[in-house]
Amino acid sequence: MSQVIEELAGVPLERLHEIAKREARRYVKSRPKTQKALKSGSASYLDGVPMHWMKDWPMPFPMLVQKAKAAQITDLDGHRIDDFCLGDTGSMFGHSPKPVSKAIRKQAKRGLTYMLPTEAALTAGALLTERFGDFAWQIATTATDANRFALRVARAVTGRTKVLVFNGCYHGTVDDAMVELRGGKTATREGLVGQVADLTQTAVCAEFNDLASVEAALKTGEVAAILTEPVMTNSCMVLPHDGFHAGLRKLANRYGALLIIDETHTISSGLGGYTRVHALEPDIFVVGKCVAGGMPTAVWGLAPKVAKSYLRYCAEKPSGHSGMGTTLSANPMQFACLTATLSDVMTAENYDHMERGAARLADGLADVIQRHRAPWHVVRVGARVEFICAKGPLNNGTEAAAAHIHEVEAVVHTALLNRGCLIAPFHNMILVSPVTTHDQIDRLIAAFDDVMSDLFAKGKS
Repeated sequence: MSQVIEELAGVPLERLHEIAKREARRYVKSRPKTQKALKSGSASYLDGVPMHWMKDWPMPFPMLVQKAKAAQITDLDGHRIDDFCLGDTGSMFGHSPKPVSKAIRKQAKRGLTYMLPTEAALTAGALLTERFGDFAWQIATTATDANRFALRVARAVTGRTKVLVFNGCYHGTVDDAMVELRGGKTATREGLVGQVADLTQTAVCAEFNDLASVEAALKTGEVAAILTEPVMTNSCMVLPHDGFHAGLRKLANRYGALLIIDETHTISSGLGGYTRVHALEPDIFVVGKCVAGGMPTAVWGLAPKVAKSYLRYCAEKPSGHSGMGTTLSANPMQFACLTATLSDVMTAENYDHMERGAARLADGLADVIQRHRAPWHVVRVGARVEFICAKGPLNNGTEAAAAHIHEVEAVVHTALLNRGCLIAPFHNMILVSPVTTHDQIDRLIAAFDDVMSDLFAKGKS
């Protein structure tokens, strides 16, 4: 009787563990300065890092960045690394684009924040409409804030309490989005810190690409808004089925709910985001991360009809705290960077370069997977590419969760970094920027091929 070899994503476990140990040792050995600096300087931070997710990277200890330029990072030990993470979309157009750096220097001489608009604010508003469509705009600091404010508006104008989100979704740290399907029913996500409120009182969960489950939730008359990304991201990426978005729009209209499109990650889809490229019709539009070239900024916009309803609501409500807005939002530095990005960085020419590079990358990764006969697949949305350690395509959040093979992904991430390529830590997201070169793309494909040759080596166990 032949021996059954245990596997994960087609990789024998014994081999996976052997490679994991080897790549970890290689990473540690190559970063003595980083280890020394962390040992002497990290004690002031909770658990040794300024933000808890900085320990979620799969390498043995965090990499310390010395500088970043274009699409490359240099770490404290002098390693020059091709950056395909790009701040998890925050630096999607490259690190410190020249127009944005120039705008920062110029505005810094005029002041950083003063709680009043500038002439650049007026220019930015017009550019937002030109780029994304006819919306009445507001400025936030993060997409989490923008989504939170959008939901307040939706509840205000509809008089309803609940938001519909999709199983496995990601909308920042918005409380209402922290639900999941468990046993077919909406439940508060496991793992939330200090959670005391029952989120099922304000949110309902459906499966992405399942219009029947959406309609069942909307029929209750409790749903103020559908909050969704055009493509499910921050998981194993799930593309919408043909007709899904048209169906969402029809159902929202039929049952009196608003449709909120969060483009914080899918801004990679093309000029104007997935919404503009695919002619979607949201009631509220949200985008963050890279919209100001890396300066912490998000925007949210109301379609004209919703804007009128909201202003009417505001005119009639009692005065007092709205629960919306933060003091440092809509500061002059944001407007300077927004104007520079929208006019000189977020251009058709740059998106064309990104699209071509991402297509080259996706084709190369898919070819590697096919040659090694791995049960994996590649998915792409504009400049955003992912390899997924399972067969595809994926249809919803439940399938995406099952396809997220953390132990395999962690090995691949560290191995790629040891070969000079950085991808996003939380999943296998890879971005191509306007300053990413063909040589960098080809190096990543070659590094991926090298890692896959190890994982799927014939005759080894």
